[in-house]
Amino acid sequence: MNVFVPHVPQPPEAPLGFLAFLRAIRANALDMFTRAAYEEWTVTRRELGRVSMIVNAPEAIQRVLMTNADNYARTPAGRRILSPIIGNGLLLSEGEAWRLQRRTVAPALAPRMMPVLAAHIVAGAEETVAALARRGGGGVDLLTAMQHMALDIAGRSMFSLEMRAHGAEMRRLLMQYAERLARPYALDMLLPPGVPSPHDFFRRRFGAHWMRFMDGLIGARLAQPPADPPRDLFDALRLARDPETGEGFSRAALCDQTATMIIAGHETTGLTLFWSLWLLAQAPDVQARVAAEAAAAPLSPATAQEAIAALPCTRAVVNEVLRLYPPAYTIARMARAADRAGDLDIPAGATVLISPWVLHRHRRLWDAPEAFDPDRFMGPPPARFAYLPFGIGPRVCVGAQFALAEAVLGLACVVRAFDITLADGRPVIPRPVITTAPDHAPMFRLAPRAAVRRAA
Repeated sequence: MNVFVPHVPQPPEAPLGFLAFLRAIRANALDMFTRAAYEEWTVTRRELGRVSMIVNAPEAIQRVLMTNADNYARTPAGRRILSPIIGNGLLLSEGEAWRLQRRTVAPALAPRMMPVLAAHIVAGAEETVAALARRGGGGVDLLTAMQHMALDIAGRSMFSLEMRAHGAEMRRLLMQYAERLARPYALDMLLPPGVPSPHDFFRRRFGAHWMRFMDGLIGARLAQPPADPPRDLFDALRLARDPETGEGFSRAALCDQTATMIIAGHETTGLTLFWSLWLLAQAPDVQARVAAEAAAAPLSPATAQEAIAALPCTRAVVNEVLRLYPPAYTIARMARAADRAGDLDIPAGATVLISPWVLHRHRRLWDAPEAFDPDRFMGPPPARFAYLPFGIGPRVCVGAQFALAEAVLGLACVVRAFDITLADGRPVIPRPVITTAPDHAPMFRLAPRAAVRRAA
């Protein structure tokens, strides 16, 4: 089988100077990774008295993210960028506050909730497919369509509400933040944590507006009685209690957790669906396999949970897409104290970068790492620390199962309905901000599949 090799930025051969490094982070953060990062176990950089390390060695990753995870905190720059839009929810909290939140949130995303959530996923995907069919097949912006679909699914899954009333404003706010405030500036990285950068004032002003918007959604829902068993994630969070203390979430904490789930869920899944469709448009043999599998699967809201097991090829495609375009292109941590991770000495204050983008393309860990080849996920799983689309260790993404289900079911619904091709040949370049996004929205052509027409 011929495999498609997507175009990506070519890594520089030599380390970047400080100013070039800052320009790369602002323009396309993937340019900061030199060729050595994809070939060596560790690459160390020293600049202005600071140490940063790109770490690929499995034993070092295990030490940083698992066995000594409490020694590694989020970086000040990461907190500056994320806290205005997710507050102190599960993604940013630390120590005992994080442990309490994790214990309380985890049951809301437990396997018992998956049938409810899977039904919301397929209902949202079917509505998106119907809307795409009404629009016709030429010049379709699937990036926007998949982002809107993921937002609608997030709204259904979180609030049992369609997001028509709130989705446009939510997308506008998120796009505004991504365009103006989500990229790191030099002072974000150089100033001590307690000293605000000029952009922090704008972020805080935005954050206040964003949290008022989220609180309005929550207030409308709190006016309704909770359902038990839960009908959605909000009911599950509202009813959740810490199994050790019996404590539930306050309204402010519900706001933080809801914002975290909306941000972490819809944006990353929408991009995963976009990259999946973009790759399948250029790999027609793989697309045909997914279409045939989806046509035979019981894809409906009532049978959505059963359908997941009938979609192994579709899941392999999603896994390969998460390898090539991981939602979080890098995991940054700062060492609280000096540590030894495998053969690596990490000084106190060092920034440790574990980059899924680099790790998933590392020459020592993958065969043909640049190629789109879903078959690599049809056999034994990859090495434990070679594939981290959702992180690993105690802070592994609590919503990973839901995210995978959404991507698999959503992709199957779209490919079952349409034969998908690109409308132009302009390369799409990954250009990460907070997530691994494309540099532009390419146009697609959609042709209804014969089997779907006959069934209709």
